[in-house]
Amino acid sequence: MIRLKELTKVYKDFDLNISMEIRPGSVCGLIGKNGAGKSTTIKAILGLIRPTSGSIEVLGKDPKDFTAKDREAIGACLADSGFSRLLRLEDVVCILKKLYKDFDEAQFRKLCKEQGLPADKKLGDYSTGMKAKLRVLTAICHKAKLLILDEPTAGLDVMARTDILDMLRAYMAEDEERSMLISSHISSDLEGLCDEIYMIGDGRLLLHEDTDVLLGSYGIIKLSREDYEKVDKSYLVSAKKQPYGYDCLTNEKQFYMENYPSAAIENSDIDSIILLMLGGEKVAAGEEVKR
Repeated sequence: MIRLKELTKVYKDFDLNISMEIRPGSVCGLIGKNGAGKSTTIKAILGLIRPTSGSIEVLGKDPKDFTAKDREAIGACLADSGFSRLLRLEDVVCILKKLYKDFDEAQFRKLCKEQGLPADKKLGDYSTGMKAKLRVLTAICHKAKLLILDEPTAGLDVMARTDILDMLRAYMAEDEERSMLISSHISSDLEGLCDEIYMIGDGRLLLHEDTDVLLGSYGIIKLSREDYEKVDKSYLVSAKKQPYGYDCLTNEKQFYMENYPSAAIENSDIDSIILLMLGGEKVAAGEEVKR
């Protein structure tokens, strides 16, 4: 569905350099702190910005060669986009009917009603959650093969986020060939949604892993300085110095559970992995963490 090969985009104070692939039928999460390069990556995929170098392939084509029909196969949701605040829901329906040959008006109206989107209000009077739901509904209303969503749940309360994630799960379940790329800095939103995770920081790919592996095989080992000096570092990904010693991220939790039964080993979640990947130092076997 999507293939980026050594894609670069250079700005005055930031440059992106990333390779990634999203296969048909998969849901991929793109995570990282604000400013990491998530939105730049998505805009390049959608053809909204031209890369400095490298290649982009989306649905078998370079986005710059897309026809109007090609674009109908993509459902996009960008945090900084939307309809005029002066429009009402009926106006949106008219626009979508013109834009998309496969626009499912009946389903769109049904979902708008279920999500509590008032037909009689101007969009400018919608709450933040309502506007976010409308952006997602616009992306899924025309049977798109590929969804590309940039921070669709940012700034929302738990209920609104849950509603949006449930809509996305239902949409993906309708057709196993559909694919989705979703960026977020709310990692808990992605743990139960994504098949795999790409983590980027400062414009570079830091980690690519299946979600099940991240949550099952990764772990955090808490070691005193003395124990850290002695431990086998073969499967330590990064380490961060703490007052008591070190927090170490491993991608082979079971190895340390079996060989260091007295060590304090915790299950990891995506947030803790991000913190140690971005805030810690890389560890190679036989090497020390920078003091």
